[in-house]
Amino acid sequence: MDNKVFTDRVKITVKAGDGGDGMNSFKAYKGKPACGPDGGDGGDGGDVYFLGDKDMNDLLPFRFTSKYFAENGERGGSNQCFGKRGEDIVVKVPCGTLVRDAESGKIICDVYEDGEKVRILQGGRGGKGNVRFTTARRHAPNFAQKGVKTLPHTLILEMKVIADVGLVGFPNVGKSTLLSKISAAKPKIADYHFTTLSPNLGVVRCFEKSFVAADIPGLIEGASEGAGLGHDFLRHIERTRMICHVVDISGMEGRDPLEDFVKINAELESYSETLAALPQIVALNKCDCFGAEENLARFKRKYGKKYKLFPIAAIKGEGTAELVTAISELLDTLPRAERIPADEDFEFAAADNTQFEIFKDENGAFVVEGGLVDMLCRNVVLNNPDSMAYFQRVLRSRGVIKQLQKMGCVQGDIVVVGDVEFDFIV
Repeated sequence: MDNKVFTDRVKITVKAGDGGDGMNSFKAYKGKPACGPDGGDGGDGGDVYFLGDKDMNDLLPFRFTSKYFAENGERGGSNQCFGKRGEDIVVKVPCGTLVRDAESGKIICDVYEDGEKVRILQGGRGGKGNVRFTTARRHAPNFAQKGVKTLPHTLILEMKVIADVGLVGFPNVGKSTLLSKISAAKPKIADYHFTTLSPNLGVVRCFEKSFVAADIPGLIEGASEGAGLGHDFLRHIERTRMICHVVDISGMEGRDPLEDFVKINAELESYSETLAALPQIVALNKCDCFGAEENLARFKRKYGKKYKLFPIAAIKGEGTAELVTAISELLDTLPRAERIPADEDFEFAAADNTQFEIFKDENGAFVVEGGLVDMLCRNVVLNNPDSMAYFQRVLRSRGVIKQLQKMGCVQGDIVVVGDVEFDFIV
């Protein structure tokens, strides 16, 4: 028995690379130790991409590796040398993989085609070297800018099989056998329920045309609510253009074929009205078994006018050619399956450079946190008077000083802003 675990939904963490810090350096010649700034910019961080790969059948690799981080940009060098850009990371996924934001559940993209490459996250910008801060009044800036730091994000990858036809029906009705007869697929076939534990795909050729059929693991009553294999595999027929409903017309499992047909359609409708509205062709399998003839007559009387019915004996291949031809002809009249659109209003939360909050820690110091602080940490150099003057101006202009006073901060109290700790002086 095949013990491989089919994985079609995983949670992973991705992070774009941090930007490299700018370089603070000065030219130096023999006898002239400081001849002007020459610090280069830091390199940008690497991006995160997703790439569709037709050779991947499920998301099993992500069960073993769940963190995908792009490379950070390198620090700038002297002599105005730029830091090296961080390497991108390309995450390969099966075609038909939905990428969702774990926090909001919104769709970021649908990696639909083989070779399709989608950028999910952009790397942080590299910081500027000190040569970039020279002005007419400031000839030798003794500071550089830090690179932009990026945040990790948790994503949900959800695989939805891309096929033209979905084979559905109760367990052990012969779906895998039918797929093995009409295509080159080699699904596991055995005489017990839930032999198939993962969707199998097969390319079916009909003269000069071809289509992809998916053998969906057997459904049971209550599947739309998660019973049996339920939700695990119903989502794999959401992309199909039509359904081939396989029925065990012999009733050899002790069930009524007509009731089976009604129950499976009810599950499809309960799960999705879109699924229930898909065109259906009905393959009445095991017509060579005892009891099939009477049930076949009953089925034709009840559903013969509403559906195209094809009596077959899949294990012998009888009637499968006519079934394949009918499926191919119906597909010619149906539109191609479309990718699932991304949520237009989705954006990863960006740092707000104006936002801040203040609280008092256990030592009585006033701690300032938030996007404004992150921005200041990136741009302020403690040992440079010009940079510290900029730091003080921002605290006043953005209302931090005023808010500290409202919270009772007085002369001599300790204030912590990022890595900077100072006595409050007005």
